[in-house]
Amino acid sequence: MGQEFVIKSTKLEDKINQLLPSQGGQQAGVDLSASTTIIPIIDLTESAEGSNFREDLQRALSHKTANTFAVTNTTTTVITTTGYYRLTAGIRLNGAAYAIVQVSDGTTTKILVQFEGYTGVTQVFPIDLMIFNPAGGSIVLRSTGTGSSLLGSIRQIADINGNLINP
Repeated sequence: MGQEFVIKSTKLEDKINQLLPSQGGQQAGVDLSASTTIIPIIDLTESAEGSNFREDLQRALSHKTANTFAVTNTTTTVITTTGYYRLTAGIRLNGAAYAIVQVSDGTTTKILVQFEGYTGVTQVFPIDLMIFNPAGGSIVLRSTGTGSSLLGSIRQIADINGNLINP
């Protein structure tokens, strides 16, 4: 049988009141207590959410789900479907050109990342982006010259409601 004892710590009490105002708030006489009894905690969050697959593994690239692209001296729309996406690519710049990842809402376009090349210099950059595409939106890749290329893949990691999609 474990022992019970009272904890007197203003910092802990303040944090509890901040995080859980309904559990103590500004009430007088509320004390923190502890026990030497060991209580195991089992995290069932993934199962309760309907997934037994770790979140970091959900972002894995695979042959089945990867949509590959190679964009040089053109503008290419790679995604028009709603949801959350992972875009991984290598960008090569050789000379005065740009490589751009942008999103569009159907009316306006915004640049997410832009890389600028310089004459006489070859540069290579890796990118790994998580992008949300809403209804009516699109994810667009743009290369402004023969000296710029975006080569990689994009895959959906979750639908518009945040339901994870296995690789």
